[in-house]
Amino acid sequence: MRTSDEELVDGRTRHYGEFYGVVEAPRNDDRKILVVWGNCQAEALRIVLSSSPDLPFRTVRVPPVHELESADMARVEDLTSSAAIIVSQPVRTGYRGFPIGTSDLADLAPSASVIVWPVIRYGGLFPFQVIARHPAQPSAVPAAVPYHDLRTALAVVAGRDRFDEWDVDIAAERIREAAQWSVDQLAVRERRHCDVRISDTLLDLGADAAHTINHPGNRVLLALGGRILDSLGASAPVPPSRDLLGNIRAPLEDG
Repeated sequence: MRTSDEELVDGRTRHYGEFYGVVEAPRNDDRKILVVWGNCQAEALRIVLSSSPDLPFRTVRVPPVHELESADMARVEDLTSSAAIIVSQPVRTGYRGFPIGTSDLADLAPSASVIVWPVIRYGGLFPFQVIARHPAQPSAVPAAVPYHDLRTALAVVAGRDRFDEWDVDIAAERIREAAQWSVDQLAVRERRHCDVRISDTLLDLGADAAHTINHPGNRVLLALGGRILDSLGASAPVPPSRDLLGNIRAPLEDG
């Protein structure tokens, strides 16, 4: 029996079906296109924005920038050139050797409005958590595990092999200082690069702020989405029924 063309399409291509041209655009939806651009946070934000009941634009699911390859560039150009709104994180020009930076997209779509939103990174809940990448591949997914704990790294350097010797006793005030520092650093990046901010919400959200240092919780995404939607003249987003970036979670310690 001959395998159909649909069966030959892999799951990832089908997931981004409209972007890759294996799924047709909705025929009964004549709204102009809004593209949400960035890392893994971008798809979560797209879901939030598209939940607005009167959003005057339709969104298209696109791969995160760190997954794009040279074969995708023609599709990036086609999609971007047809966009009316580009909602992008600050992505540097020529990122990974491709024309997929924020300014690159603005050049491809000179008539589109561009709204820049922050790469959300918050260490207030996880002051020991880091992402360790090789200097030669700063955009690559880290080997073995996506995150490392500085306490573990220090224990290895010191030659410790007992779990009860790995922890570091830090006063609560120092943890609060670290959280404020993390917010301040994000605020600096927002002022430098962004049209909308989110840093002012993080401290008040407590444990709901993030699942990991770079996976914000739904309440953060809803607050950010609400601000972007307000600038577009659209109603507030509808809270999703699942944690959009909750597939990876770091444990929280009581304190």
